[in-house]
Amino acid sequence: MEREDWNRRYDTSEFIWTLEPNAWVAGEAAGLLPGRALDLAAGEGRNALWLAGRGWKVHAVDFSDVALAKAEAAAAHHGVGEHVRFESADLRQFEPHSGAYDLVLIAYLQIPQFELGPILQRAATATAPGGTLLLVGHDTSNLTHGSGGPRDPAVLYSADDVTAALDGGLLIETAGTVERHAHAGTAIDCVVRARRATSAEAAA
Repeated sequence: MEREDWNRRYDTSEFIWTLEPNAWVAGEAAGLLPGRALDLAAGEGRNALWLAGRGWKVHAVDFSDVALAKAEAAAAHHGVGEHVRFESADLRQFEPHSGAYDLVLIAYLQIPQFELGPILQRAATATAPGGTLLLVGHDTSNLTHGSGGPRDPAVLYSADDVTAALDGGLLIETAGTVERHAHAGTAIDCVVRARRATSAEAAA
C-alpha cells in the first residue's frame, strides 16, 4: 500500500487502532530510562503518545499525513503535544540521524523484505550507544497458525529475518514469537529487542 492508500484508510473520524500502546511495546519499553525516541511507521500515534506520557521526547514518522494529523490532535488532547514531533516521510527514503536515539521503535511495518532490510539497517544506525531498537510485527507463522494480520506472505517476517537484516550491528537481547489475543483468535507476533553497545563495552 502506498501513501494515498493509507490516507484513504485513515480518513475516518474514529481511530482505526486503539490509542492504547501495543502490549509488547509497553512491556519491553516500560523499564527503559526515558530519553529520545524514534517511532517509525507511527500511524495514529498510539505508541508515540504512550512514550511521551512516560517522559520520552518522541520523533514520530509515518508516510500517511492523514494518520499523523489524527496523532497530532490526540497528542494535544492528552497534553503531550510538546513532547512529540511528527514528520510525514516515506521510510524507504527516510534517513534518521546516526546515533541520535535512545529508543528506535518499529511496530507493524509490514512491507517486503527487500524494502524492510535497508530500513532496519538505518534504524540500527540511528540507535545511540546504550540505546535500544525494538521491533514488533506480524510473524510469518501467523499466516498458517495465527489469526488476523496481512494475508500476503511477502510482507510477513520472522525474528531470524530481522536479526539477519541487522547484520550483527546490535546486541540481540530478545528475538522470537509471542501470542497476542486478537478479535478472531490468537495472533502470532515477531518481537526483536536489540541494544547498541556502550562506548565502554565496545572498547572492552
